Amino acid sequence: MTEPMLTYLLFGAGLLLLVVGASLLVDGAASIARRLRVPDILIGLTVVAIGTSMPELFVNLLAIYRNTPDLAIGNVIGSNISNILLILGLTAMISPIRVSRDTVWKQVPFSLLAALALLVLANDRLLDNAPASLLGRGDGLLLLLFLVIFLYYLGAAAQRERASHQGSEKLPDRGVGLGLLLVLLGLAGLVFGSGWVVDGAVLFATVLGMDEKTIGLTIVAVGTSLPELVTALVAAFKHKVDMAVGNVIGSNILNVFMILGIGATVSPLPFRPDMNLDMLVMTGASLFVFLFMFTGGRSILDRWEGVALLLSYVVYVGYLVLQTGTLL
Repeated sequence: MTEPMLTYLLFGAGLLLLVVGASLLVDGAASIARRLRVPDILIGLTVVAIGTSMPELFVNLLAIYRNTPDLAIGNVIGSNISNILLILGLTAMISPIRVSRDTVWKQVPFSLLAALALLVLANDRLLDNAPASLLGRGDGLLLLLFLVIFLYYLGAAAQRERASHQGSEKLPDRGVGLGLLLVLLGLAGLVFGSGWVVDGAVLFATVLGMDEKTIGLTIVAVGTSLPELVTALVAAFKHKVDMAVGNVIGSNILNVFMILGIGATVSPLPFRPDMNLDMLVMTGASLFVFLFMFTGGRSILDRWEGVALLLSYVVYVGYLVLQTGTLL
């Protein structure tokens, strides 16, 4: 069997692993949430978001090791764009997303802050007239500091919620241990599955003649976002919409604060000025989600808004394809 053929077979197996892994992850995380009396949204923002962000972390560290910084930064920017426009769009089309006041005023703005922080920190050349733009080790440490603040906020929120629901609902039969086992099995499926899918997708892209930046912003970004996509869709079908929203928002925050924070601390990441447009799309997507919470049903992402997000993603990817001349 030739190596390309094996890669294509693993691509199919990876898709299957993603579906199974996402289902196990959602079931296990929901079980832990009920046992610990922690809301689904907080589990989505922490356990599920960290787990589904692991492929981006692995891809970024590998890209740094192979000296392909465009792939590292492009992967995060592209993943965050696809998380909002593609994943939230599809999730809202399946089931309108009703979110809490905390999500509207704290968690979504945290996601917007992450996008704005990256936009500012990466533009040394534009803001400081520096000879080149890059995410240096100081920038990486600052992003990690933001991560600590975010995790502290989540810990405080979880304590408040647990105290307010103490003894108010029946505990599930499934214990925390089994829930953790399901989460770990689900994460393993997501990590291996996403790796195989990305390998196959990169092979497809290479055959089609895409450059490194476009591969990072599209193929690899969507590939490493497949855990979020499948997890969000499974959560929506299982009526765990809060977990789906928490997963997407948490992943976007962690992609910037944790993944680029770790990456830039390990090795400074040069930044191409032509990626500013992509970062503006990422920032605009977060802003649009915040504004959508005040249209139609308050604090609800309606189906038509999901369609608008999805169409925006199609336009964005179409623009990238036209810019690079891919498939033309």
